[in-house]
Parts: sequence; C-alpha cells; structure tokens
Amino acid sequence: MSFADEIRWQAEEFEGKTPQEILEWAIREYGDDIAMSSSFQTQSMPLLHMATRIKPDIRIFFIDTGYHFWETLIFCVRVASDWNLNVIDLHRDSRWDVFVRQNLRNLPLDDPNLCCYIHKVQPMQKAVNSVWAWISGIRRDQTEVRSHAKIVELQDDGLIKINPMLNWTKADVNRYIEEHNLPKHPLLEKGYRSIGCAPCTVAVGDSDSDRAGRWAGRGKTECGLHTEMFKQKEYIVIK
Repeated sequence: MSFADEIRWQAEEFEGKTPQEILEWAIREYGDDIAMSSSFQTQSMPLLHMATRIKPDIRIFFIDTGYHFWETLIFCVRVASDWNLNVIDLHRDSRWDVFVRQNLRNLPLDDPNLCCYIHKVQPMQKAVNSVWAWISGIRRDQTEVRSHAKIVELQDDGLIKINPMLNWTKADVNRYIEEHNLPKHPLLEKGYRSIGCAPCTVAVGDSDSDRAGRWAGRGKTECGLHTEMFKQKEYIVIK
C-alpha cells in the first residue's frame, strides 16, 4: 500500500471516530511535528480544548492579519493566558508592507482574494513548512467547499492535513461548549457567529447561516486556507 493509499484508508476509517480519537491518533503519530491553527472564535474553543488536554504544549498558529476586531485579539490573549497555550502569531511577509500601507483601507474591499492571500494564506504556507501535520477545525456543515473535505488529507507538498471536527455540526459544537463551560467570543451575542477580519465580517440574523456575514455580497465564502489557493506559491485569483 502506498503512503497516499494509506492516508485515504485512514480517512475512511476515521469517518466513524470521535474528534478526540482522531486527535489522539494524530498527536501520537506526529508528536512535536504537529501544529494546529485557530481563529479564536467561539466555535474554535472545542478543538482547542480537546487538543490541549492531549498535548498541552501543542503549537497553535494564530494568523494576525492586522485587520482583526479588537475583541478577537483580546479574547485570544485572555484564553491563551487562562489555558497556558503555546500560541504562535503569524504575520504577512514584510515584502508586502509598502503595498499594504498604500492600500490599507481599500484592499479588503477592492481585492479580498489578494488580501486573504497576503495576510492568511502565505503566512500559513510558511508556518506549516515547520511541521509534518496540520490540525484544522473546519466542518462539513460550514460551506460547500468544506463539505467535500476528508478527515485526513495528503497535500501536494507532503503535508498531512487533519480535520477532526469535520463530521460535527453546529449543535455538536454548542453542546460541547455548554458541557465544558468554554469561553465565548464577546461579539457572539451581538450577532457575529462566524468572525474573520473586521472589514469583511458583519453581524447576521437568527435565520441566516453562520457564515452569511463573511464577505457578504462579494461572491466569496472562503479565505483560501482550505481551497486550491493554498497550493499557490504566487497569487492567482481563484474564481
């Protein structure tokens, strides 16, 4: 069996496993050569809680885009302090600094794909070069793109991407949060159920999907971390 076949077999086997079982396998398999990413919004708390109970010092990549709500940054610092987390802040490549300063206000609106590529995709591409495996918190019920993801995926460059929460629903997430009394992002009660960068996130109504407030009206549902854009080493607009 080839390594790619082994990964496909593992992905199928994990369809019936819990997130905790998947995390236990991943951390046992990759040890210190594994890291996870987190956006530090309310729905991120269960994965953070599970993973750090298994490996308290696991590296946690937080992408500091420079466009976050202050509430997100404060929440991240508070949770990291309270839980003694090993958070590593990721920032854009300094080669983009002059361009971004010249287009600071307009970039998220005029070209959100480029903005995401500069501030999220490239920093994460660089960060995962330091590990063998990357734990992501995506779920199939979030977007059409994510509905086709696998629990374990072999990336083109050999990186193993692990999505332990893939089969969980919003109800599963909320139930875990309540059972473990996990902290909630301060903007949740104001209608921000999925929180990204401030220029590209709005509050949504009770009848809207959680991600309806992300890039609203711009024909965009993903930042690029979990799409074909993540494979690009140079910026190409993905329609």
